[in-house]
Amino acid sequence: MSAQTLWQICAVFGAASLLSFGGGNAIVPQLQLQTVVEHQWLTAVQFADSFAIAQVAPGPSVLLVTLLGYHVAGFAGALLATVAMILPAAILVAIMSRVWTIGEHSHWHVAVERGLAPVAIGLIAASGIVIAGTVDHRPIQWVISTAATLLLSLTKLNPVLVVAGGGLLAMAWGGA
Repeated sequence: MSAQTLWQICAVFGAASLLSFGGGNAIVPQLQLQTVVEHQWLTAVQFADSFAIAQVAPGPSVLLVTLLGYHVAGFAGALLATVAMILPAAILVAIMSRVWTIGEHSHWHVAVERGLAPVAIGLIAASGIVIAGTVDHRPIQWVISTAATLLLSLTKLNPVLVVAGGGLLAMAWGGA
């Protein structure tokens, strides 16, 4: 691992942290573009696998960034990617929370809130589309994806159970 790669990790994940409105999943398309397409640090399958592991594991959504950094440059990459993802956003939040509180009753405050929610929804939906494009497109994959979406949208079922059920169904279907 070169020093240039480590700096690139800081730049990629630091910039991504400033775009993460709507949570960590909102920047999945940008992370996929940077790590798979632009820098070719990972394959699409490695990215999708890292995303799946990050979703199943307990803890914050920043785990995806840690896994991607680890794939690129081992422990140092994991550490730098995680810090680069957290630090810029934390500084921005600290500054913006003060501004946000000062303007709490202004018209722009309400307008920004109304505008950010649809943007966050769009970012998260784009993440789903990016991940869907990296998996096999056999019928069982679509059945599992559709069933998981419906179960998680319409019930209060624990996501871990849905993931486990999807894995068991894929194994029963012959390693689909």
